[in-house]
Amino acid sequence: MSKVDLINDGWVDLVFEGKNQAYGAYRLRKDTGKRNVKALIYVILAIIAIFLFFIAKVSIQNAMKQDVAIETDVELSKIAQKKEAKVERKEPVVQIEQQKVVEKVKSSVKFTAPEIKKDDEVKPEDEIKSQDDLAKTNTAIGTFDVKGNDEAEGEVLKAKEVIADEPKVEEQKVFDVVEQMPEFPGGQAALLKWISDHIKYPAVAEENGIQGRVVATFVVERDGSVTDVKIARSIDPSLDKEAIRVLKQMPKWIPGKQNGAAVRVKYTVPVTFKLQ
Repeated sequence: MSKVDLINDGWVDLVFEGKNQAYGAYRLRKDTGKRNVKALIYVILAIIAIFLFFIAKVSIQNAMKQDVAIETDVELSKIAQKKEAKVERKEPVVQIEQQKVVEKVKSSVKFTAPEIKKDDEVKPEDEIKSQDDLAKTNTAIGTFDVKGNDEAEGEVLKAKEVIADEPKVEEQKVFDVVEQMPEFPGGQAALLKWISDHIKYPAVAEENGIQGRVVATFVVERDGSVTDVKIARSIDPSLDKEAIRVLKQMPKWIPGKQNGAAVRVKYTVPVTFKLQ
């Protein structure tokens, strides 16, 4: 097998030997070698250009990374400098001790109230002072014996009486059942009559012939007022709205009590709507 020569154009003369070489095909094939050389040069140049492009790209990226790293270091150093500048030097706080105010107290002798006891049960300091003893002493009469520090402007010390607080009842808790349930003034019959007198039958429900019993709940507060009125069983929106309106206008109840203290109690009442 012969080698292919892309540059040598001797084969053209062999092919066109004894033929019309002035024909365009001869000229075209005669220049094939030149065209192949040019194409080969162009391909080599293109490969070199691509190679140089990639080398330049990598170099630029590396340079950019170095610039970013340098800028980051500069920014971090600036932030560190700002933080150091913001740190304030705290001066030591000098605490000045306040002078203790000495209470001016006048000397006093304990007053002993008369009480019948056996002689051996009475302590010497609890013995009743005689009138002569009280007249001879320059001290005042107080709740206990005190040796004072200012007889002229001092005051007689008085014992502080500590009164135990009453046990607190949970103010926010709502009870369902208590020892003494809340009551409408006049009782259950008065409650139903008051509701019946103040109900205004909604015109929409009356025209549509809607009637029945709406069950509502509310909370009787510790002062007897009524709050948190809700519908537990509904019949019609217009009837529910009217029931809520009436119940909110009720006068104050007698509040419920638990352990002798007024508490919040949940109460349920039916409101009947009946067409005449």
